[in-house]
Amino acid sequence: MHAAVVTTFGAAPRYQEFPVPVPADGEMLVHVVAAGLHPRVRSQADGSHYTSIDELPLVPGIDGVGRGVDGRLRYFVLPDTTMGAMAEQTVIDVRRSLVLPDTVDPVAVAAAMNPAMSSWVALRQRVSFQPGQDVLVLGATGNAGQLAVQIAKLAGANHVIAAGRHPDRLAALPALGATATVLLDGNADDTAGRLGKAAADVDVVLDYLWGDPAAAAMIAVLTERADRSRPLTWIQIGSVAGRTAPVPSAALRSARLAIVGSGQGSVGAQEYLAELPALIAEIAAGTLKVGARAMPLADVERAWATTDATQRIVLTP
Repeated sequence: MHAAVVTTFGAAPRYQEFPVPVPADGEMLVHVVAAGLHPRVRSQADGSHYTSIDELPLVPGIDGVGRGVDGRLRYFVLPDTTMGAMAEQTVIDVRRSLVLPDTVDPVAVAAAMNPAMSSWVALRQRVSFQPGQDVLVLGATGNAGQLAVQIAKLAGANHVIAAGRHPDRLAALPALGATATVLLDGNADDTAGRLGKAAADVDVVLDYLWGDPAAAAMIAVLTERADRSRPLTWIQIGSVAGRTAPVPSAALRSARLAIVGSGQGSVGAQEYLAELPALIAEIAAGTLKVGARAMPLADVERAWATTDATQRIVLTP
């Protein structure tokens, strides 16, 4: 069979022949139909993700849609392994999969599940979110951030403030559920002031940025907060702006602020799996809008060089 194969960390995978994997007890060989090229997959392939097992050669891909030997279409999530989803065939743990109706669009599922899961799980597993609460999405113009706006609204948020760097994408977010938008431009002081006023009284922050921008946003929001004893949960999901953030100690002492993470480890495998049916149902129903771009697996090197954040690339063997 053919697969996208990483032989050197830091270099794009190459389309080449690879041995057909042999399923162990409890596993099933599936023919891959679609596999999403997520930022999480890129960090898996370059060895930078905190779950990296540092083994090569590596077939990347952490989830996808495949058809099993039983003829049924399944969405599957893979463990940390060197045999990922970006291949003509892979092996899955049936317990980490969900049978899909044949009417579902496998490209849409492969594109949306990983980015949508980040905010879906954060709001359902990492905080006791209540309808009527207000949410700030920090990093809302990325693919996952755009879905986070929609998911927060679907969860019953009253106000959803969307903050991001790209004006055109930001302008499209009110149609997806954002009640206010804040452009994160190059003027740090001006940006902080506008963000603080817009999001002063939010209950939850879904943070895809971290780094200096998140620290500045945190200080701005707390400074403008009318009642600092009102709980604020800051959920750290992504780190596109930096792996560390200089959070001042006063931020934790002067306000009722809780900083939590949401990702592998802080959320268990069974908790993720429990959320799959409801999320897939929303994607299949078209409730959540996601831009998807299908590309042949054979074009994996070209796909790897594509960085358009408005569409999630899905590789199709």
